[in-house]
Amino acid sequence: MSKDHYKLNRDTYNSLAEQYQEKFMDWDGYHNTYDTFLATLSPEQANVLEIGCGPGNVTRYLLEKRPDFKIHGIDVAPNMIALAIKNNTQASFEVMDCIAINSFEQKFDAIMCGFCIPYINKEDAIQLIFDTACLLKPNGVFYLSTMEDAYSKSRRRGSPNHDLEVFIHYHEASYLKDALNANGFELIHEIRQDYPEQDGSNTTDLFLIARKK
Repeated sequence: MSKDHYKLNRDTYNSLAEQYQEKFMDWDGYHNTYDTFLATLSPEQANVLEIGCGPGNVTRYLLEKRPDFKIHGIDVAPNMIALAIKNNTQASFEVMDCIAINSFEQKFDAIMCGFCIPYINKEDAIQLIFDTACLLKPNGVFYLSTMEDAYSKSRRRGSPNHDLEVFIHYHEASYLKDALNANGFELIHEIRQDYPEQDGSNTTDLFLIARKK
């Protein structure tokens, strides 16, 4: 069941927070997509929600480029949040599941959701797009990235240290873009990149950047 998968993913990434930080804190493989996201924002758009912030690696990059940003990051793994707080003293963070973002009362200029939805199912991913539309101000910008493949290929797979597992939900561009359109977004950028896996294969990473109409 999906909820069992969610607990598996939370527990695994909570255990691997330090290793994740070591691997991705200074990794620049997605910086081009962050720059594209930043280029869509006006100087006045500075209030940012980051969903699935991990140890704060993306937060740090965004703040280096836009020190005026007011970033609030959330992650379901407490150990990730502890690291994010240490790595970004000028941002705020809290432990929160991405499926609970409808509890926010404030509105945001932009929402960054980097590789969060591979850990939730199709229905919750579509709900998350609806929730982001509700949380964004008019002309707000939404960054969404995922591993792209047929949803039917979703499966358990080994984590980076191979001692623990995660459940990966692969998502399809067609239904994600349909959900964006249905919730009042205009797609601005659609980017794909190959990501080299440890077994020598490549995963296709999909990046969608959209503006709320």
